Amino acid sequence: MSKARGLADLGNVYDDGALSNRNLIINGAMQVAQRGTSFSAKNSSHYIVDRFSTTLNSYGIWDTEKSTDAPEGFSSSLKMTCTTADTSPSSTDYCRISYIPEAQDLQQLAFGSSGAKTTTVSFWVKSNVVATYVFWMYQTDSPTTRQINKPFTVDVADTWEYKTITIEGDASGNIANDTGSGMIIGWILSSGTGYTSGTRPSTWADHVAADRWVGLTADVGGAVSNYFQITGVQLEVGDTATPFEHRSYGDELARCQRYFYKFPVAARVGTAQRYGVAGSIVFSGLFPVEMRATPTMASTGVPKAYNAAFSADYDLNNISNSIGTDRANFSCAFGGQSSGHGIGEATVVNLSAATLTADAEL
Repeated sequence: MSKARGLADLGNVYDDGALSNRNLIINGAMQVAQRGTSFSAKNSSHYIVDRFSTTLNSYGIWDTEKSTDAPEGFSSSLKMTCTTADTSPSSTDYCRISYIPEAQDLQQLAFGSSGAKTTTVSFWVKSNVVATYVFWMYQTDSPTTRQINKPFTVDVADTWEYKTITIEGDASGNIANDTGSGMIIGWILSSGTGYTSGTRPSTWADHVAADRWVGLTADVGGAVSNYFQITGVQLEVGDTATPFEHRSYGDELARCQRYFYKFPVAARVGTAQRYGVAGSIVFSGLFPVEMRATPTMASTGVPKAYNAAFSADYDLNNISNSIGTDRANFSCAFGGQSSGHGIGEATVVNLSAATLTADAEL
């Protein structure tokens, strides 16, 4: 028998020659850390591993990491540790772990029709805070945003526990068939009263802020050294959780690179060409996979261009944004002796002391 594969595994086959089932929405073994494996003193939202992110709104300060502590069968987990507690949160403060799937990848759910599909989420969780948490799903497309709240408990402190939650389909929902955000999926760690004072949406309902996370008793951000870890996340169509599908690192990396790409830190990453604007060059290079949308280019440090005539590197300044989803096309200005580069002359982009990224995240 072939094992169920990921949603994007079109055409992939197993040793027995059977096509994959392709009914997964999320599959997270917390493997790919494109932006780094650890972050200190974070008080704002940021991505960590496998496109999972922390979503922080003024609820404590945290260290986040790709941890090697994981249940049997897994090599890593996403871990958040509170380093500065919020003991007097405002009504709108909160902390959650989030995943945002692309809307076109959710069409198989058939939300908004009588055939809306049931889904099941399964995951491994570990925390020192024994309490009730909330698993939350929120449809972001207009005209009416929708939400559902499913509680789960951490029963034993400092112990990996396996959880499964079944979520009914939404016949009144709406998920656009596009490359935008289709849904926010979250594990709630802490919240102010502005999101816990209403009525719990135990079935799909129109969004009301006060209803979001009713039933939450966990407060991981309420004390220093509290922590929360998660791995082996799988959201799939159907009313039963199946065994976790372990993708290869390369497979997961390619999926992540649709949303974020970091150019290699190397002395020679590609060629560029001087064009008819004084002191300017243009660079073009293919991304490893086509990105979700035209990305925003950013750099830290100073990228350089090597001038063979002078046997020297010169600064590249004012990098402008990419103009495509399949390639990094950007222009920038030389610093220093740009006169050494003639019109049409090739140069080599040097990132040995800089990082260059393309971001098309949701």
